[in-house]
Amino acid sequence: MNASRITCLISSINKTNFIKHVKFNELFINIGKGRKPYSIYSSLKPEPEIREMVAKKYRIVSSIVLTRPPQILRDLHPFEKEYYLYQQKLEQIHSPPFPQDFYFKKGSIAEKRWNKRKEQDKKNALSVFSEFNDNLKDKSDIVEGEEDINNDNKSLGDVEEEEIKIASRITQDDLNNNLKSLNRALHRTLYLIVKKPRDEHAWQFPQGGVNNRESLIQAAARELEEECGNKMDVWFVGRRPIGCYKYTYPKNFVREDDKDIKGSMVFFMKAHIFAGQVHVDQKEIVDFAWVTKQEMKDFVTSNYYSAVLDMLSEF
Repeated sequence: MNASRITCLISSINKTNFIKHVKFNELFINIGKGRKPYSIYSSLKPEPEIREMVAKKYRIVSSIVLTRPPQILRDLHPFEKEYYLYQQKLEQIHSPPFPQDFYFKKGSIAEKRWNKRKEQDKKNALSVFSEFNDNLKDKSDIVEGEEDINNDNKSLGDVEEEEIKIASRITQDDLNNNLKSLNRALHRTLYLIVKKPRDEHAWQFPQGGVNNRESLIQAAARELEEECGNKMDVWFVGRRPIGCYKYTYPKNFVREDDKDIKGSMVFFMKAHIFAGQVHVDQKEIVDFAWVTKQEMKDFVTSNYYSAVLDMLSEF
């Protein structure tokens, strides 16, 4: 490339940049003179007003099924208890003989502990086959045997260890039937139901209408905070509802805002509570309770219970 061509190229670039610089300055001068600047947002439409969602004359409602999962393992069925105990006895009977002389020194403390345990196991095993343990009346032999071994260890001069005390499966709130506490029915799933200030259809899951600017999960979270406070750590399982309940308003019920609405279509969103507690606003909600699947039947109406029955857990 020769020198003249390079000079022309540089001059053209400088000229182009100069023109852009002048136009940019003119834009700010015009703005300063009071002219309205161009905006990319000027062509956008204004946001629509907030209104409730209605589909085919049914009001769209979002409800939250707030649960407290089980905190401990559930109680075994009587048949399960019998089966596991029977399998344990068979394993003890058919297990190969243990080389006691190889592992334990004659007359040692360990040998005495082993003999004590072996005698207790024989009693338990024989009791299984006496009319199937007389309906397993001696199921506590295993626990009693372990306690005897522990006592024997202490008497033989072993190091005494602090005994582990197993907490009770029944709490004080269970005894007091405190339905507002989360520290009850630890082996069951608890569900939050709230009471509205009315005589009929008062108890239900927290719910509220969905507006045109939010999704079902956003509406459920908003209603939960408005009705039950923001003192809870809640996690939504998913963004899709787990069930739907459609009902028609009574004939004597007329909505003031829209008389053409026939009823409501309720979509249920599932969530778990990890910490915190409900604090009702005493306006929309006057009371609340944490209940199991069977206890809920005593609070809600039969139609409502039939609609949500399949969403509730047996445990």
